[in-house]
Amino acid sequence: MAAPVPLDRIPPTTTAYVIATAIIAGVTGYFIGQGSSLNLFKEKEGWPNSYNVKVHSHSSDEEEEESEEESDSEDEGNGEELASFKDNTEEVKLVLVVRMDLGMTKGKIAAQCSHATLACYKYFLEYAPDSAILRRWERGGQAKIALQVKSEDEVLVMQAQAMSLGLCARVIQDAGRTQIASGSKTVLGILGPKSVVDGVTGHLKLL
Repeated sequence: MAAPVPLDRIPPTTTAYVIATAIIAGVTGYFIGQGSSLNLFKEKEGWPNSYNVKVHSHSSDEEEEESEEESDSEDEGNGEELASFKDNTEEVKLVLVVRMDLGMTKGKIAAQCSHATLACYKYFLEYAPDSAILRRWERGGQAKIALQVKSEDEVLVMQAQAMSLGLCARVIQDAGRTQIASGSKTVLGILGPKSVVDGVTGHLKLL
């Protein structure tokens, strides 16, 4: 075992370095201890990794303030037009009729089609939650077909025709925050038995 080095043989610079390091470590430890006692380093409550997750408006936490900007909306309705199609056992599908005259980008079209899909689904949940049509669509893979039209008039005519046949037909109106004017009717969603839906939209071209 090597003999310890006498203090008088340690270079003055090394001694100063050791002393300075000890002082810094002591001061740092002191302030860390003080900070801990004052809960300065307590982890913030909430989601891990500081994720900025918005609380759902129906949760027990305080509700988020409503955005000043309007969101995309859908036509109102009371569900009275929905037919049960009791004797119909064919495939159920959702057709998304997209207006091409608005010049929407692919991303915008995708977003509007998503709104229309959700609007039809929510409409059934609100007015006909036990509908066999909705259950068959859910269990059958939720078939969706995107078609194209060139005017708002076509959208409104097809919506009226679909509703007269007892189909769920929801039109999405854009909030106007990005590419198109506020209130523009962008996509018509029609959900129902295949043959009945085709009677309304069968003449349209695929998107």
